[in-house]
Amino acid sequence: MDFKTTGLRAELLRALEELGFDAPMPIQAAALPELLNGSRDFIGLAQTGTGKTAAFGLPLLQRVDTALKNPQSVILCPTRELCLQITEDLKGYGRYLPRIRVAAVYGGASIAHQIRQLRDGSQIVVATPGRLIDLMQRRAVDLSHTATCVLDEADEMLNMGFQEDIDRILKQMPANRQTWLFSATMPPAVAAIAQTYLDDPYKVSLGGRRRIAPNITHACYVMNERHRYQGLKRIIDFTPGIFGLVFCRTRRETQSVADALMQEGYPADALHGDLGQAQRDHVMRKFRQQSIRLLVATDVAARGLDVDAISHIIHYNLPDDPDIYTHRSGRTARAGRSGVSIALSTPREVGRLRTMERANAMRFEFKKFPNGRAICERQLDGFVDRIVETPVDPEAFASYLPAVSQALAGLDREELILRFMAADFNRFFKDYREAGDINAAVRPAAGGPAGIRRQVRPDAPGAQRFFINVGRLDKINEGAIVRLVCDHSGIRSQQIGRIELKREFSFFEVASTAADQVRRNLKDVPFDGRRVQVRDAGNKRSLGKPDRVRKVRPGIRHPERRVSA
Repeated sequence: MDFKTTGLRAELLRALEELGFDAPMPIQAAALPELLNGSRDFIGLAQTGTGKTAAFGLPLLQRVDTALKNPQSVILCPTRELCLQITEDLKGYGRYLPRIRVAAVYGGASIAHQIRQLRDGSQIVVATPGRLIDLMQRRAVDLSHTATCVLDEADEMLNMGFQEDIDRILKQMPANRQTWLFSATMPPAVAAIAQTYLDDPYKVSLGGRRRIAPNITHACYVMNERHRYQGLKRIIDFTPGIFGLVFCRTRRETQSVADALMQEGYPADALHGDLGQAQRDHVMRKFRQQSIRLLVATDVAARGLDVDAISHIIHYNLPDDPDIYTHRSGRTARAGRSGVSIALSTPREVGRLRTMERANAMRFEFKKFPNGRAICERQLDGFVDRIVETPVDPEAFASYLPAVSQALAGLDREELILRFMAADFNRFFKDYREAGDINAAVRPAAGGPAGIRRQVRPDAPGAQRFFINVGRLDKINEGAIVRLVCDHSGIRSQQIGRIELKREFSFFEVASTAADQVRRNLKDVPFDGRRVQVRDAGNKRSLGKPDRVRKVRPGIRHPERRVSA
């Protein structure tokens, strides 16, 4: 099958040819015949990065009636980055279609500009749910003529807490519209959306439940915690030409790691929720242009990031959930390419690696960090290859050559080579001349699945008990609570004792000597798109759910609004 046999307009075929699209990818081959010619609702299940945008974008462009100005198609997606990527792709596919306008609607940008775009007439609207709700409340968008609604990355939208917004948006559209749902997985919440809003859908499923792409290699390096940053540097230095994403757990750590890399001369930058929209756009533009080769990011900030050429994913911190590992790793090996996913682990975290292996049906290859000599040799090999492969235009340098030759006349061949090596590699020789072995022995994890050892014994005298208003329904685990407390209070994980996870709230103990730090620093702190309350819980026998605690519906979060998505 090729695109010419699908029935696409000549203008679309011309654009696809110029963009280098030779043959449809599997999801496109399965979806295009139905979406171009059918009238049924549609469900497409396929992994991220498999070509879903063209699968729904080409039929939407073909269906546009340029005589109408109201939105005929609305595409809902979870993040502003994905919103902009889809918009850019649609404009590329439709470059030869006259009078078609595609508007990107997302938070963090001028709403006045977006209102002008809509009023000028945009037949296709690509939107994040929060901003589209804002525009609906301002009566700036009319969805009454919407013929097709696309829910892209539906599982991610629901994971990010957009269930109520999606319900509200769909109820404003005509009952006889077509709804196309694209998702990597079909969890119960997505199935409920399909059952409620889709009528007898045509279903295409590629690859079953979410699995990691087979063309990703998984490696793990084990070091002690104090060597984590040094381990990251060794991996980067041993991989000349790396173009990668480095995932950290918190915004603070993300910025700290990126700053450290930049100060040492690495082409790196940070992407996290504390950046303004202009900063995010600037960072992403440099990353797509590859002037930034290392993007250090949080999971939330990287959702929807779609850059095909990423070669490596580095998990600076292991995720708490195997599905998050899958999402992270899926940022590499796009569009048929291969990729590498590297996990940095302490010995106590090895048990979590085994859990990820079982959940994702994959295996880590445990590797040793390269020593200093191996890194220097690898860098020198890369340097020599660049020198040999560099094209030279003798005429362009002819006028400069005599002066350079005279300046270097006193150096013989060997000394000249040594000086060129020194000019480019003094930093590596300095860093690695006496670098020791940072590999740690792998031993069973201690302290449960998260590998956390705590010095405070359960119910020990002097332990202070605290209440926190997140629980199992918020998909939180013990490790996440430990990190939240440590990151914001400055205490060590060893000072945290028993943690009890309840349905909608939890309790944790800390050493009495650390209790005041927790009280001072954990007041209304941010966590995953909401403000978390931490307070004294009293002794265990009298403990119940504290009075006057504001009820927060679990699972309904709006990171888009919090970070101006």
